[in-house]
Amino acid sequence: MSSESIPANEYPDRIGFKPDNPYLETFRPYIPAGVRLRELTLLPLIIGTLLGMVFGASSLYLVLKVGLTVSASIPVAVISITIFRLFSKFGLRDATILENNIVQTAGSAGESIAFGVGVTMPAIMILGMDLEFTRVMLVAMLGGLLGILMMIPLRRALIVAQHGYLKYPEGTACAEVLKAGASDESRQAAAAGSAEHAGAAAEGAQTGAKTIFGGLGVGFLYQVLMTGFKGWKDTPEKVFGAPFKAASVSAEISPALLGVGYIIGPRIASIMCAGGVLAYLVLIPAIKFFGEGMTTALPPGTVPISEMSPSQIRGAYVLYIGAGAVAAGGIISLFRSLPTIWSGLKGGLADLRGGQAATANAPRTDQDLSMKFVIGGIIALVGLIMVFPQLNLRWNIIGAILIVAFGFLFVTVSSRLTGE
Repeated sequence: MSSESIPANEYPDRIGFKPDNPYLETFRPYIPAGVRLRELTLLPLIIGTLLGMVFGASSLYLVLKVGLTVSASIPVAVISITIFRLFSKFGLRDATILENNIVQTAGSAGESIAFGVGVTMPAIMILGMDLEFTRVMLVAMLGGLLGILMMIPLRRALIVAQHGYLKYPEGTACAEVLKAGASDESRQAAAAGSAEHAGAAAEGAQTGAKTIFGGLGVGFLYQVLMTGFKGWKDTPEKVFGAPFKAASVSAEISPALLGVGYIIGPRIASIMCAGGVLAYLVLIPAIKFFGEGMTTALPPGTVPISEMSPSQIRGAYVLYIGAGAVAAGGIISLFRSLPTIWSGLKGGLADLRGGQAATANAPRTDQDLSMKFVIGGIIALVGLIMVFPQLNLRWNIIGAILIVAFGFLFVTVSSRLTGE
């Protein structure tokens, strides 16, 4: 399909992007831009908020206990579809796919903020600051709103222009769940564009539903056989001896990880696998080899390396190497994102100059909050950050400016890392 055949209202060239992305040339939104469906209504917001509280609490518990959590997007989407489908059985209105998307957005936002609190607040406590309730609440609330506002001018640069290049695996999987559970009203709206689009939408929804529920069945059966009947080890491991002392190979055999690997593709999966190979077959054996003759502990370790197991070496040394690699990757990603940041800023300035007319004339799929609202919101949030004494930035203009600058930069980095 050539770029000339793309309807002008599907991909407006508002900030300099041209439809030369091969993925964009064949992509169509599930609900066409010209179709109006219920979206931002009260009941989905209430249900999304309640689910966000539930999944936020569970996410915070998991991240504080094991350092990891599970994204809530797909579970919240499934629960939302189920709740509204039950409502329709009692004569109430079923939700559209856009309303279900609002529910999963609100629910996953609550979970994401809780995860952010869980991984950052303990570090602040280690630095000697009191982890009082008011401070945590203000950081979560103001920081979350600030990040949302900063992402708005970057949406077209990161999500529209990079469609197909940045995979956004969690969002892709969640979209398939929403399409598979779409209401009859939503399916009819999806078919409003053309007969070809209607057939593709119906076929895609049916295929997605079969794949999703087939995957759920296979994953459930696998977990029952592995954990319930003890059919095999969940993490088989082989630790080598001389001359490859302390090297080890293990694998967490999980359908969930297999699905994630399929979604993110072989390149990113290979990079992650290469990191594991480097850690367990190179770094840990090398640390064991060079440190075996030491009779005292090498900080931050607490026992001599000669007495350490591979897992202890990993916890005492390799994790810090990994943290440094993550920091370096973030800085590299930041520099790689500079063109995207510049494009987002140009787009925001173009919207600001265009005023409300440009936003009002944009198709439904390309409407953002006004840049005046975004800039005003950021200024108001910065003012609140300086006002609250619990944040220790009272009237500290330089600190507030640094928050905005680094926040904008690392919102871009975070979005790219999520997409990759």
